[in-house]
Amino acid sequence: MKLVFATHNLNKLKEIKELVPSGIEILSLTDINCTEDIEETGVTLEENAKIKVDYIKDNYGYDCFSDDSGLEIDALDGAPGVYSARYAGAEKSNEKNIEKVWAKLADKKDTSAQFRTIIAAHIDGETFQCEGKVRGTIISEKRGEGGFGYDPIFIPEGYSETFAELGKEIKNEISHRAKAFRFFISSL
Repeated sequence: MKLVFATHNLNKLKEIKELVPSGIEILSLTDINCTEDIEETGVTLEENAKIKVDYIKDNYGYDCFSDDSGLEIDALDGAPGVYSARYAGAEKSNEKNIEKVWAKLADKKDTSAQFRTIIAAHIDGETFQCEGKVRGTIISEKRGEGGFGYDPIFIPEGYSETFAELGKEIKNEISHRAKAFRFFISSL
């Protein structure tokens, strides 16, 4: 089975390829010569994930899936949420995004948060979505070298290390994306 993962994010592509069981080949947007940036104009993770798979199915005809993920901080009413990648601006700077989160949390005691992923898919004429989430807390210092995005400041529940410290084996077992992807694979 060949599936297109509708993303230009090489970190997400690498994470997903490490989770795929044998017998499923994941193609990137580059593999299908899709160079355009699919504009995410939705106001929810669900809408953005659907926009991407609809675009690939409508314009390229492939069975495909996409994800949209966000960090949702309780004390910030779910922000940055759907705007996680561009929270501090269109340049999508991880450093600036983290600094903005810290600035917004400066006077807050509660740093509870969750990462949430929605996977949307078009497979064999069917359209469906899967969700995965992991609860945790935001810390006020960066720790760890692994992962990407907000991983150095997010400690998942039940752990004392950030996603960036835990390593890809543990992250690929407990993360929001891994949970959503397991639901997705079981739905195939």
